Amino acid sequence: MMSFDRKKLYCKDCASSQSDRLYWWIKRLQHTLPDSVKRLVIMSAERESPSMTVDPLPAALLYTPCEPHDLPFTTTEALDDLDEAVGQERAVAAVRFGIGIRPEGFNLYCLGPKGTGKASLILQYLNQIAAKQPLADDWCYVQNFHDYHQPHALRLPAGRAMSFRQDMKHFIEELQVVLPSTFANNEFNTRQKSIHDNMKRRHERVFSEFQQKVERTGFSLLQTPAGRTLAPVKEGNVLTPEDLSGLPANEQVTLKQKMASLQTELETILRQIPRWEHETREAIQTLVQELAHDTVDPLIDRLKRVYADIPAVARYLDDVHRNVIDNVGDFILAKEGAAQDSHGAPQFSGVSRAESAAALRRFQVNVLVFREGESGAPVVFVDHPTHSNLLGSIEYLQQFGALLTDFSLIKEGALHRANGGYLILQARKLLSQPFAWEDLKRALRAREIRIENPRAAWGVAAPTLRPEPIPLSVKVVLIGEPLIYYLLSHHDPDFSELFKVAADFDDRTERTPETVFAYARLLAALARREKLRPLHRDAVARIIEHAARLAEDRGKLSTHMASITDLTREADYWAGQSGVDLISCAHVQQAVDARISRQDRIHVHVREEILHETVLVDTAGAVVGQINGLSVFELGQLTFGAPSRITCRVRMGKGEVVDIEREVELGGPLHSKGVLILVSFLAARFAVDMPLSLSATLVFEQSYGGVEGDSASSTELYALLSALAEVPIRQDLAVTGSVNQLGQVQAIGSVNEKIEGFFHICQARGLTCKQGVLIPRANVRHLMLRTEVREAAAAGLFHIYPITHVDEGIALLTGWPTGDRNESGTYPVGSINRKVAARLKDFAARTYRFSETGAASSGYRRA
Repeated sequence: MMSFDRKKLYCKDCASSQSDRLYWWIKRLQHTLPDSVKRLVIMSAERESPSMTVDPLPAALLYTPCEPHDLPFTTTEALDDLDEAVGQERAVAAVRFGIGIRPEGFNLYCLGPKGTGKASLILQYLNQIAAKQPLADDWCYVQNFHDYHQPHALRLPAGRAMSFRQDMKHFIEELQVVLPSTFANNEFNTRQKSIHDNMKRRHERVFSEFQQKVERTGFSLLQTPAGRTLAPVKEGNVLTPEDLSGLPANEQVTLKQKMASLQTELETILRQIPRWEHETREAIQTLVQELAHDTVDPLIDRLKRVYADIPAVARYLDDVHRNVIDNVGDFILAKEGAAQDSHGAPQFSGVSRAESAAALRRFQVNVLVFREGESGAPVVFVDHPTHSNLLGSIEYLQQFGALLTDFSLIKEGALHRANGGYLILQARKLLSQPFAWEDLKRALRAREIRIENPRAAWGVAAPTLRPEPIPLSVKVVLIGEPLIYYLLSHHDPDFSELFKVAADFDDRTERTPETVFAYARLLAALARREKLRPLHRDAVARIIEHAARLAEDRGKLSTHMASITDLTREADYWAGQSGVDLISCAHVQQAVDARISRQDRIHVHVREEILHETVLVDTAGAVVGQINGLSVFELGQLTFGAPSRITCRVRMGKGEVVDIEREVELGGPLHSKGVLILVSFLAARFAVDMPLSLSATLVFEQSYGGVEGDSASSTELYALLSALAEVPIRQDLAVTGSVNQLGQVQAIGSVNEKIEGFFHICQARGLTCKQGVLIPRANVRHLMLRTEVREAAAAGLFHIYPITHVDEGIALLTGWPTGDRNESGTYPVGSINRKVAARLKDFAARTYRFSETGAASSGYRRA
């Protein structure tokens, strides 16, 4: 045997450990040893070559419990209610700022995931603030007696609109009684008769004098169907036309002249008759107004004294006063002239009952907003923000096929009710309603509420009103998803001007003793508010652990309060089924298990297909180019993991790694990005000084749906390295994690569900103490695994390996060392990297030879 001084062959600059010195020593010996000895040395080196060992995580790192004895109470009955949100300090500060600042445009948008308690927090906080603020005003619409199409808006102090409407109603009802009585008494009849008699006497006197003059002139005034006419008289007899033609010519001329003069005088008298009748009517109207003033003035003055402190109402009452005086007949017709028809119902002279009632509608008061019984500023939450629900509407009545409307058919919207206070809207619902978003912005910009008929925008012709706009002073709070906020900020320039305050609600918070105790107080408040059973501290501890799992971080707690409150309600149900008066940890766990059981039908079927080998997933043995990836499925409220077989095949090519999922359009952009990254890593490591003459295909076997996400990129890289090195991968291990161009394994989501998905398959087939999962080391803090997984890990039956770099992962999966590149640019003998480099070098050489052979056979000569 030949002996060598290994110390002389050691270079401290190239090797730093005993195993590295062995590789360097073998490198120096390769050119001096006989082939037989060289093979023995290489085989020995492969057996002694180091592997990058990764220890499995201890069971203590797989779950971070909340110890019940650390909670300073026995049951939640001993705790006070929590009056603030858990873990939303940033959002609460933004809400306080947005509510407190008064300038225009500082409305709020509360963004955050659904279920984080945004609406509850906003309502709670606004109710507290609004209770300390003054009441908002009442608003009503009344008739505009100068332009019926533009009703007037009246602002009244809080609580007085309804009394004003009642006062007006009583005023009109009283007028309907006293006015007919006034014009039915003897005084009015006597004075009216006197006016008519004067007119009659004047008429008779004028015609009597004219008659006498006519007779003296030799004529007679005759009354015919066509009216009054003049005729000549001789010796007491009216001359006929024949008699008149028999008279001498000069006498005929004289008679005609006299007749023409009398006819002119008669026409003058007749023309005065309409004027006399007009004067009579005016006299009667003056009499009516005089008596009406005597009746109406005391009533209207009484109303004016009541509302003297409201100038707008006083001006309206002046208009009412004038309109009543000018239209006294409407009140009289409504009560007088009644007779009995065949059915015994009163009939009015000239105007029907319906017409009389319609005539008096103009004196009604349409109360839009009435604040009596309220305390503080209004807080209005609108669940269905349509255009009419938001800004009000004008309704219509159908009569004889026509649409009619008036001011009494104006209906209020949420902006009217919230005026002077706060309006809360769901952003998604608001944006889904036609015209609602644009008209809300218009109202906020103009600071007034203008009610319009949206039918006009749809091309529907209908009579409409133009109600007087109402001044607007409101703080609007939009609640919605972050995506809507970002889209509006980017695409709607008005949004940033009108909603300048963003309250960003987080979906998780730090897990500290303070937040844990706040959670407990929150659960205590929930139990008291909804009359649930109190919770034992071990139940609170289990809910805290569940909140940490929902947050996917053992150092965080989920602020998705909808899930936490629902879990508490379900635990209360199971406590009731057990016949106990206290919710315990067992009831919370039963609620968690029952929730999963209700939704995991598909999960069970997927697991059954794997166990029946309909879907092929190995949990034992080793296969080249085949690896178990971990996928996660989100179906409704259930998220579960399941293993998927990923395979890779390689051959000579042009440096292409084909993602079959992408080729058939089943792979999403993030998955395709992951494949491109692993190709970049491969090229950077092995194709620096030679072309990457590789063609590889990667595929999720038996995948019939879309694949998205980059969490399988490290898994696919392991399969590719295995196929190139022709080294088998352990099938009792599953892998998850994304990879970057430097080979670092990066964190992924749903790590707990992925681990549990593979564990359940292994458990069903029988645990072998070798099975496990490779996860990114960055995901260790996210582990909150179920009890059965933790117990198996503690017993050494199942393992979770934290991986930092793909070199660690491939060494663990294959049992071969990865190997680092030395100063000469080669990898150690017996390493994965050396095998991959050799395979790729062989592909490159064969490709070159093939190209040379092809060029020669084609008659081409290479330069």
